[in-house]
Amino acid sequence: MTLDDAAECIWRAGLDGVAPQRLIDNGVAIQGDTLEISGLGLAGPGGAPKKFDLSAQECIYLIAFGKAAPGMAAAMVDVLGRRLLAGVIVARPGEGGAIVRASGVRVIEAPHPLPDLRSSEAAREILSLAYAASDRDLLIVLLSGGGSAQVALPLPGITLEDKLRISRDLMLRGAGITELNIVRKHLSAVKGGRLAEAAYPAAVLNLAVSDVIGDDLETIASGASYWDSSTYGDARRILEKFELWEDAPAAIRKIIENGQAGFIPETPKKGHPAFERVSSFVVGNNAVAIEAARREAEKLGFETRVAAAPDQGEVRIAAKAFADRLLDLAAARKGPAGDRGRPLCVLSGGELTVQVKGRGRGGRNQEFALALLAELERSDRASVLEDRDWLVASLGTDGIDGNSDAAGAWISSANWRRSRELGLDMRAYLDDNDSYGFFSRAGGLIVTGPTGTNVMDMRVLLLR
Repeated sequence: MTLDDAAECIWRAGLDGVAPQRLIDNGVAIQGDTLEISGLGLAGPGGAPKKFDLSAQECIYLIAFGKAAPGMAAAMVDVLGRRLLAGVIVARPGEGGAIVRASGVRVIEAPHPLPDLRSSEAAREILSLAYAASDRDLLIVLLSGGGSAQVALPLPGITLEDKLRISRDLMLRGAGITELNIVRKHLSAVKGGRLAEAAYPAAVLNLAVSDVIGDDLETIASGASYWDSSTYGDARRILEKFELWEDAPAAIRKIIENGQAGFIPETPKKGHPAFERVSSFVVGNNAVAIEAARREAEKLGFETRVAAAPDQGEVRIAAKAFADRLLDLAAARKGPAGDRGRPLCVLSGGELTVQVKGRGRGGRNQEFALALLAELERSDRASVLEDRDWLVASLGTDGIDGNSDAAGAWISSANWRRSRELGLDMRAYLDDNDSYGFFSRAGGLIVTGPTGTNVMDMRVLLLR
């Protein structure tokens, strides 16, 4: 088996491990009148399943939004059966067909990553369903990354165009997902715990597929039904950090200033009555995907290691550190003893950021792969990779990388050699943020199409 084939087997196993239907089937079950949740909880796996007495609930409602919503909702509809009274499921255009149309369940299509009027309609429908729940009812909320864009209802006085502009500017400046969502929450009528406020005093059960480092439920889908520790002051500091405050729409500055002055309510905080009956569980995350990939790598005969810390920070900095790691591993395994050992697989996950200054196509995973190749090109230690079989793949688990149709890219001696033959200038492509253009010519694009899940990114390093 070539390393290309092995890498694909490994990352596909990782994706299969976090398929939304599988996560719900493994983590949610009904025994008689008892709903059992055996998710990861908030601090990792372990402990007895959490049990909910459904006989005490008059009605059960379902809300789902985010990239994993169709698969999660389809599985949850099967679990609940006739117990489910009504639901609102938000799916990306063309993906609603995966949902079982149960009685009372409405499917709304809304885009990602940029919201439009359909996103506002979805938010209104979700809030309407939440307001309808009483203290005798249970509202189940299925959350996953991407939900912030799909469900977008600005506070009065802010237009959707205002919010879209500031979100896009933050992404282009390289803001992390936590920073982006802090700003979004303080401009939203549904995020930052306001969905839980709308549902109060109903019982709320949050089941989340995490797309953030640390599985922070305040950040996943902007924490619509979870308490928020950030403030309007934090939102302003983030805009100032990325030099966007002065150029932000006047309506946005006014909302944030009024929030800082106490003229409009803050997002609900820990201890707010709305959270007295809210229970939250993470049913899938990056670690689940990496573990599934690890098992596949072991099955294929690789000596497998998992990075101790998640990948985070700016792409170019991360690529330099990764290049040093690859060269160190190659040097350590050079020679007869290393050659007789098993091939090596190193897995890591996380999410990097990119500052977009050029006009090309690509995303953080393709840019990471290209930046890594550029670091190897300039290294005076690159000779340790000569006559070695090696490959590094980086891909987004949602199947979408930036503004391209690729999930990511892989590099090896093959496309490194091809780029030299074609005379491709790696630095020029990087300067234009055109990693997609580079790999379209040199080879190495990973194209999966939307995967229906979202647990950040995976990186696979293979060496023999």
